[in-house]
Amino acid sequence: MATSKALEEDEVTPPSPSLLKKIESATIDAATKLLNMPKKTKAARIARLTPEQEEQLRNIESEAIADFQGDLCQLEAALGMLRMGHHYGWKVLYIIHSKKTIRNYEDILKIRIRDVFDETGPSSYRSIGFHIAQMYSNFWKVAGGDIKIPRRKDAAN
Repeated sequence: MATSKALEEDEVTPPSPSLLKKIESATIDAATKLLNMPKKTKAARIARLTPEQEEQLRNIESEAIADFQGDLCQLEAALGMLRMGHHYGWKVLYIIHSKKTIRNYEDILKIRIRDVFDETGPSSYRSIGFHIAQMYSNFWKVAGGDIKIPRRKDAAN
C-alpha cells in the first residue's frame, strides 16, 4: 500500500524535455510565459524584516567583515547571498549555488542559511530555476545538480 507521501510524489509531473529545451532558448519574458509564472507588485516582492532580523543581518555582516581573511570577492558574494536570503529563501539559494559554494559562504558568515532564512521568500516565485524545481518530486536532486534544469540562475519580474 502506498503512503500519502508516495502519493504526493506521484502527483508531481516533471516538465517534458521539449518544454525544458524551449525554456532554455527563450528570453526571460518568454520563459515566464511558458511556465505560467505569476506576477506581483514590486512591494509584494520585498521581504519585510523585523527589527530583530535587521539587527541579526547587521551583526552577521559586521562579524564577517571584521573577521574575514582571504579573497574579497568571496566575502562580497557571501554578503550578497546574506542580503538576498530573506527575499528569495534558502531553497532558491540552493538552486542558484552549488552545495560547496553555500558551505563556503556559510563559513564566511558563520551561519547556516537554513537557520537564518525561510524556505521561500516573497520573491522566490520569480526564480525560473526554483519554479522548474518545484515540478520535480525531489528538490535535493535538482539542487545538487543530479537533475539538470535550464535557467536555474534567472529571475523574472
